[in-house]
Amino acid sequence: MSKTIEIIKKYVPTCEQEEEDKKFFIECEGVEQILTRDNRRAHITSTAFIVNKERTKVLCVYHNIYKSWCWVGGHADGDDDPLYVAMKEAHEETSIKDLKPVFDHPISIEALTVFPHIRRGKFVPAHVHLNITYLLEADEHQRIHKQADENSKVGWLTFDELLEKTTEPHMLPTYRKIIEKLKKLEN
Repeated sequence: MSKTIEIIKKYVPTCEQEEEDKKFFIECEGVEQILTRDNRRAHITSTAFIVNKERTKVLCVYHNIYKSWCWVGGHADGDDDPLYVAMKEAHEETSIKDLKPVFDHPISIEALTVFPHIRRGKFVPAHVHLNITYLLEADEHQRIHKQADENSKVGWLTFDELLEKTTEPHMLPTYRKIIEKLKKLEN
């Protein structure tokens, strides 16, 4: 059994969406190439919801393919440690150096539909990202920098700004869910 599937099996869903998506993840156990993009139907991704120390802002990128402000993250590409992947992708996409996980377990899971698009001159068909989200914390005064081949802007947004500037309506429920979880942590 992979480390990723073990993490999913231990994950405690907080809503019906997560309950159903957890079942979907587990149904994919043993599916060939689930940790790589070689599986063109569904594969594992990890994202980072990076908040400042006050937990009032989130570090986001303006994604070149999706033409939208969004969280950071990426494909497992064969790596079976989703927290490592989330942290690696956060650094690659924003140049931020000092990150710390708030928890060693995910804050959210979701099966996300990826619509057909062109990436690096090649057509990518619709597929599903079996996504694992980690809550990371960073000092918002650290130097950040865009990764030009993936994003054209990097910046700290308030939660309301993220919801206003996201042009992918299918991502709004996920962002709202994570923001609500953060509010509950503060109480």
